[in-house]
Amino acid sequence: MDDTTTRRDFIYIAAIGGAVIGTGLSVWPFIDSLNPAADTLAGSKTEVDVSSMQLGERLTIAWRERPVFIVRRTLEAMGQARADDNDDTLIDPQNDADRVIDPEWLVVIGVCTHLGCVPLGQSSGDNRGRFGGWYCPCHGSVYDVSGRVRRGPAPENLVIPPYQFVGPARIRIGN
Repeated sequence: MDDTTTRRDFIYIAAIGGAVIGTGLSVWPFIDSLNPAADTLAGSKTEVDVSSMQLGERLTIAWRERPVFIVRRTLEAMGQARADDNDDTLIDPQNDADRVIDPEWLVVIGVCTHLGCVPLGQSSGDNRGRFGGWYCPCHGSVYDVSGRVRRGPAPENLVIPPYQFVGPARIRIGN
């Protein structure tokens, strides 16, 4: 120690340092409680193995307590989706290429954008409307093979969730 530093100064600095560390340790459980719970984090992402899906097959999974429709589109469906890009009657105009990462796979949240119903069209016997996508029987909204609203009161296309391909046949939905 030099001439200006006394033993008392060291005790003050040590006491203040201890108080700061003690306060931090006592506040940490409160700060940590603000983090999302483990079950919430687990529900924020889901991975789906789509290797067994055939062309034209549709799969429904749950993500954040909402249905997500995954469709492995046929060449015909992909062609129809691209052809409808320039249709003047689209209620919420959006190109098919802007709605998909890979044209063969369509991933949409299966909730009608009018009042939150779940549209029909995932099962082979369901009414899919005249555009081959989905049909909401509650108020008559019709969606095409790209999930774009074509008829009815729904104001917007089916929502695209955040997703990515994490392998040749695995899709991760969520951030």
